[in-house]
Amino acid sequence: MARKGWFPEAAGRLRRGWLPVVEATLAATVAWVLATRLVGHPQPFFAPAAALIVLGQARGQRLRRAVEVLLGVAAGVLVADLVVQALGPRTTWTVFTVILLTVALAVAIGASSVSVVQAAVSALYLVVVAPPTESLVPFRFVDALIGGAVAVVASQLIDARRPLAPLVAEFRQTFQELVGLLDEIAAALDRGDEAAALAALDRARHADAGVERLRGAVLAAGEALWLNVRRRRHIGRLRSVQGSIRQIDYAVRNVRVLARAAVTQVRGPASAPPDLGAAVRTLAEAVRAAGDALAADLSGQDELADRHAERADAAALAAVRAAGRLFTPGQTLPLAMIIGQVRATAIDLLRGVGVDDDATVLGRVDAAVAGPA
Repeated sequence: MARKGWFPEAAGRLRRGWLPVVEATLAATVAWVLATRLVGHPQPFFAPAAALIVLGQARGQRLRRAVEVLLGVAAGVLVADLVVQALGPRTTWTVFTVILLTVALAVAIGASSVSVVQAAVSALYLVVVAPPTESLVPFRFVDALIGGAVAVVASQLIDARRPLAPLVAEFRQTFQELVGLLDEIAAALDRGDEAAALAALDRARHADAGVERLRGAVLAAGEALWLNVRRRRHIGRLRSVQGSIRQIDYAVRNVRVLARAAVTQVRGPASAPPDLGAAVRTLAEAVRAAGDALAADLSGQDELADRHAERADAAALAAVRAAGRLFTPGQTLPLAMIIGQVRATAIDLLRGVGVDDDATVLGRVDAAVAGPA
């Protein structure tokens, strides 16, 4: 039974992740071909190795990692050359000294873990496998340059025509997940279903992953735009979205607190007010509209983005208004917490999609709470 479950799961992972497999394989092979035929190096180990190391990094960090790989190779080659000249190749003391000096040098200059490992591997390869000679040392650096360059180019090919498309897709997915979570919370409150509330809370505890994916997608989009001269005009649009992600992070945290309060509410003796689930669903509509607004803004659809932002604004204030009507004397603490988190989430949404300053947003939300039904 275990084997039957493992193979479909493995096939699913491969189906979802086939693109990085092809990308890494082709990039490493191309780097090898260029190093052997263009440079004429008979053993260009560092060309495919550098390509794989760079592509193994998260999108948005590959250009920096490519530079780090080159610096790591250069440092490793330098240390290995000096130590081999002093102690000779393939001895225990040579290996010990090369590792010590290379890692110490990389740490002293504040190199990342990738640079530290690359410097040590480069030095060890030259000491143990191919001791440096006057004719071989330059090729190691050139090989790493070829591999890093091929990796950077390969990572940009897919998004060359639409560098912001992956970020737009990530925005849509993150907001869809948050909408689904709020709908689950609303359903649990309507039915007083403790199991459903607990399931929603468990899902809320993992919602931070969506925000982290968004941050990674912003880095990747920034790298793609920086390398695409014709599309650098979009960098300003990307920077405006970075501020929105901070508000999205706050909104996700607020929804997690809301989910926790919902669990406490359904466990209590008093049932939730009939309109509480509806208020949470209205908040979900505001989240959906906010996601559509940010995606349209990134896509350059300004008029559509404004319409979605207006929908988000209206739905967020409607959710606050509906929740505010439930704020009556004698209410339970969990209910008060849910009402408070609906208000806090609405504020973060308005800050994320609007142009109003904080004082204006807070004033509008307070007016919605105090205003007539």
